[in-house]
Amino acid sequence: MNLQLDFRSEVPIYLQIVDQIKEMIADGRLKRGEQLPTVRALAQELRINFNTVARAYRILDESGIISTQQGRGTYILDMPPPEVTQAMRQTTLEALTDRYLNDALRLGFSGEEILGCIEQRLVSKQNTISD
Repeated sequence: MNLQLDFRSEVPIYLQIVDQIKEMIADGRLKRGEQLPTVRALAQELRINFNTVARAYRILDESGIISTQQGRGTYILDMPPPEVTQAMRQTTLEALTDRYLNDALRLGFSGEEILGCIEQRLVSKQNTISD
């Protein structure tokens, strides 16, 4: 699993895991029925405490996004209804934006510089996609 954690972020690690798994489901990198790594395996891969991964999995399980079956593993559930998928996409966009803004502000960029860069890059990306 390709999760990127930012240990300097104000966002707790378990929420970074939750957000990134939701993002991977929303964009199709994780599909219905796909098995996730065990709590211990993911914790070892990410070099974090297994309780952190367990907390993230518990949140995802309580949200109906994954199902953990004792002795069998943790699986992605059926695709949620469109309104849930849209809410997940919005949450993912907000998490991505927060990560970017936290890094940019930590590096000392002003709000004006950040917005200018976003506008410029967005126009550039949209032109690339439409070509």
